[in-house]
Amino acid sequence: MSETQTGVRVQLAHEGEANAATGLPVLDHLVGQLARTARLKLSLEVAPGSADEAVGAAGRALGTSLAPLLAQNAGLGWSLVPGDEALALAALERDPEPRLVTNVDFSDQRVGGLATDVASRFLQELALAAGINLHVRLVEGTDSQHVLAAIFKAVGAALGQACRPVPDSREDS
Repeated sequence: MSETQTGVRVQLAHEGEANAATGLPVLDHLVGQLARTARLKLSLEVAPGSADEAVGAAGRALGTSLAPLLAQNAGLGWSLVPGDEALALAALERDPEPRLVTNVDFSDQRVGGLATDVASRFLQELALAAGINLHVRLVEGTDSQHVLAAIFKAVGAALGQACRPVPDSREDS
């Protein structure tokens, strides 16, 4: 099996925006929400392939591009973000043993014609490639679209915090 081709560019920005072309409109939208709350200028392209390959490649590419920002900055972030009636929490830190830990199970649901476990596949690949310990918790929510939006926004906000320098807390004497 050949590796799916990807292209990604990430920059810290005052306002986040994304140009995502994964071939999966639902994932493009979710990546856009992640970029906006992370305050990242993001361009992500994935060559056509199966949905599963595209999701994995997109998560890996984004994680790989974020790893240097995480390493040279705070490397630690957390957030609690709403998406309509849904509320999600994300916390992350750089870790030599990266992983995704979550209480969310969408294996039986579909959003935009896709199985929503594509979100967990994307986040898993992102965490492994970025070298982070990523925890995602659904605090409240019943509508799967709103839940996914809250999760991606929460992960974005935590990433945005982790990719920026830690403010100097020393007091001037």
